[in-house]
Amino acid sequence: MQTKSVLIMASIIFIAGLSFAANIRGAKDLVIPAGKQGDVNFTHQKHQEVISDCMFCHDLFPQQPGSIKYMIEKGMLMKKQVMTQQCLQCHKTKKEAGEKAGPVSCSQCHSR
Repeated sequence: MQTKSVLIMASIIFIAGLSFAANIRGAKDLVIPAGKQGDVNFTHQKHQEVISDCMFCHDLFPQQPGSIKYMIEKGMLMKKQVMTQQCLQCHKTKKEAGEKAGPVSCSQCHSR
């Protein structure tokens, strides 16, 4: 009987933890270091409003500050991989569908 109570309590804590974690959604805005082209000022919160599934972007890199830069430096991501596989692909798909879309050219995102 005591084991059952412990399991129920653990389940409640786990579910509460998931609910709490779901509300933690990172910084409102981010600056992504992007080499010679200049950094990218990324409106993280705006993207979250449009894309509700964090894993849509974060399947390539973890939800940690500096993870893209770290993974590129360690050879775990190729330069421009996130931009071409995630950003541009999504923006172009939305544009082709006639939906409001983000930039599709380099200079629209990169600061010099």
